[in-house]
Amino acid sequence: MWADWIPGILMLLLFALGTPIAFAIAISALSFFLIDGEVPYNVFFQKMVTATDSYPLLAIPFFVLAGAIMNKAGITRRLLAFADALVGHMTGALAQMCTVLATLLGGLTASSSADAAMLAKVIGPEMTKSGYSPAFAAVITSCSAIITSLIPPSIGLIIYGYIADVSVGRLFIGGVLPGLMLAASLMVVTYILSKRRGYLPVRERFAGRARLGHTFVEALWAMSIPVFIIVGIRYGIFTPTEAGAITVLYTILVGKFAYRSLRLRDLPLVLKETALDTASVMIMICAASAFGFYLAWERIPPQMAAWLVSLTRDPTALLLLINVALIVLGTAVEGTSALIILTPILVPILAKLGVDPVHFGIVLVTNLTIAGITPPVGQMMFISSQVLRVPMDDYTVEVLPFLGSMLVVLLLLTLFPQVSLVLPNLVYGKG
Repeated sequence: MWADWIPGILMLLLFALGTPIAFAIAISALSFFLIDGEVPYNVFFQKMVTATDSYPLLAIPFFVLAGAIMNKAGITRRLLAFADALVGHMTGALAQMCTVLATLLGGLTASSSADAAMLAKVIGPEMTKSGYSPAFAAVITSCSAIITSLIPPSIGLIIYGYIADVSVGRLFIGGVLPGLMLAASLMVVTYILSKRRGYLPVRERFAGRARLGHTFVEALWAMSIPVFIIVGIRYGIFTPTEAGAITVLYTILVGKFAYRSLRLRDLPLVLKETALDTASVMIMICAASAFGFYLAWERIPPQMAAWLVSLTRDPTALLLLINVALIVLGTAVEGTSALIILTPILVPILAKLGVDPVHFGIVLVTNLTIAGITPPVGQMMFISSQVLRVPMDDYTVEVLPFLGSMLVVLLLLTLFPQVSLVLPNLVYGKG
């Protein structure tokens, strides 16, 4: 019946009206209980609350806290110095440094939004002072932040692994190569545009091995964290959730004793930032849990599966169709909420057609995170544009070549599963 689709239609309408994502999902889920009449109202609240009772999801606040501690510990300055020594001689050096820094920070902040805010505040003003257009600076800072969604620890991959019941360890390792491919694609576009516009290098020649070696050693403690996480999970030393807790302890020790820049009086502010960032994610997960009950009760996923399979039974063609649909959806729906809603619908469909869930997880998270830079609701777009005071019209024009390069990477990830699976299969064996 058409009434079965009212909560879904209501959710899209609320999105279009600018309702906060979590409230839009929760209100839509509640409408099901009000309309259906067969399910007690208290089930809505039970589903909201029980979503928080999850051991794997504890990894989210732990990794967010670890990233906040590292930012306070002066890690950004050391990584920026290393990026400067590495690419400061290249055309468009400041923009290239932005991408390199985002790649190095990917394993530290665990949050694309946190990366976008940090990059826009640290590198954005320096770019505008050096003659880069504000729109270009906003675009490269927001686009570079996407790399965080793939390089471990990624909150998006943790959420996907939890919902789809897929190994987070395999997802973490599977995201490394695609993350590096995204970085490379951004650097190529940056070089081409910088060459045309005359965005100059910071220095005339390569900084030299001595300078590179010195900055590398300074940043080594920070860059060891992703390796520490992957090795620990791979050899069963700790679970992904325990890895988050241990990483918090590790970052405190690094900030306090290795870099000697973490002060105890900074911790209350760090804890406040962590609580706010974690709450924004968890409230969406709680609302999506109630919405997921509606989907299951009305058997929406099987209906969607039957419709999609009626279009094609070729897994590659189906993946391409899903990608196109998600790209369109991503222009109107925030990426994390779409990930939470769509994962339980799409994973069973593709699993029946033999698509590896790790491969699909990388494709899905990449696709939906790219939505973070697209108007009108891209979260990273909003953050970078607000910091650098860039109108949306200017941003939209400037982002197109970068968006095109990332869609090419997304296409390669879709057509060639081994890009996402070669490292997990090498480390864990074939799943």
